Amino acid sequence: MTDINPVLSVITVVYNNVQGIERTMLSVLNQTYPHIEYIIVDGKSDDGTVEVISKYNDRLAQFVSEKDKGIYYAMSKGLTLMSGDYVLFMNSGDEIYAPDTVARVFASAHGADIYYGETEMINARGESLGRRRHKAPKKFNWRGFQYGMSVSHQAMYIKYGLIGPFDKKYKLSADIDWIIRAAKKAYKIVNTNMYVAKYEVGGMSKKRHLRSLYERFMIMCRYYGIIPTLFYHLIMPFKLIAYYIVHRRTND
Repeated sequence: MTDINPVLSVITVVYNNVQGIERTMLSVLNQTYPHIEYIIVDGKSDDGTVEVISKYNDRLAQFVSEKDKGIYYAMSKGLTLMSGDYVLFMNSGDEIYAPDTVARVFASAHGADIYYGETEMINARGESLGRRRHKAPKKFNWRGFQYGMSVSHQAMYIKYGLIGPFDKKYKLSADIDWIIRAAKKAYKIVNTNMYVAKYEVGGMSKKRHLRSLYERFMIMCRYYGIIPTLFYHLIMPFKLIAYYIVHRRTND
């Protein structure tokens, strides 16, 4: 496939999410853009998820259902199965924003290394919860993650030559490390200036949330240095307070 009509490999990883998997699948399968290969990696679900997926088996490029060691093992497995020019991870419960989103993304510019856009939050029923707190920046490069995950992986189309496996030592934040590594190799990063994804907000236990924050801190130290990372984490509480004050006034 030429750069004018690149093939997009969409990878969905899932484990026991019978409530959200069909919504995610339909957001991919109903795209108007014709050059999509859809790959689903299931962790051997036993709640009916596999039966839902099987309804659309003839429309999938790859479907694997087997035990794995966690989400990033499954996502790395998906990468080994892809043959497209770009990859997009759209995990179970998340959605591509609209049926014409992929077509509009590739029409926004020619031959980018990374395309990105804005993300809308949704609940488990697919109902809108508004934009993510971290607004997608007008311009983005690998240094942008020094100030938080400003672009979610659901909102990034990454060229095949930039990607590698996920670092398995990170259990909850390997996607941040993966995106930074890809962005460091990118020359042309394009802001599509539109909503491109819907992210399902899920519950995370306090223990897992603290582990996630710790991993993010270590990743930031690795790429940006400990002093800049410590400085940002010192001012972060004040930025959060300012955000919630503005957000509350907007909704009053």
